[in-house]
Amino acid sequence: MASHDPFTDTSDAVDPDERPSKTQRKKASHELQDLGQALVDLPESRVKDLAIPENLRDAVHQYRRTRTHEGRRRQMQYIGKLMRGVDTDPIRQAVIDMQLGRAKDSLALHEAERWRAELVASDDAVTGFLAEHPQTDTQQLRSLIRSARKDASLSPEQRSGRAFRELFQFIKQARDHHE
Repeated sequence: MASHDPFTDTSDAVDPDERPSKTQRKKASHELQDLGQALVDLPESRVKDLAIPENLRDAVHQYRRTRTHEGRRRQMQYIGKLMRGVDTDPIRQAVIDMQLGRAKDSLALHEAERWRAELVASDDAVTGFLAEHPQTDTQQLRSLIRSARKDASLSPEQRSGRAFRELFQFIKQARDHHE
């Protein structure tokens, strides 16, 4: 009867072509660490609502409390390891939602800046703004525009910038009420 040699017997072995290469495993590990970094960068309010295991939530809290570079690096590796056994789709979605929210906020600010510049530059822009935002207090808008124009006509040393900020805030509020 032939002896069984576990080092040469390949009948139970996994086909090497089906097993991920070391490079692929490292890449997947780094991707999980990157996702873990995005997870710890999320605000606490978003993390607490995520459907993730308690040990991963604890690891995220521990990372936030860790102050040393080496401690954080090791904790991030641990978070990546924990994430191997977790459904990462909810985490990915939370990160995407957060990024989209920031992008929308940024677009809203740019649009408010554009409106402010147009309103200060031209009376025709007031008509366009009022058409888009009919609930706007026209008298207050015109008063803020006059103040911003008056401030803009001063020399740079004499400008306060307050009128520009107030006009900007008014535009943002009008946009928020419109949506």
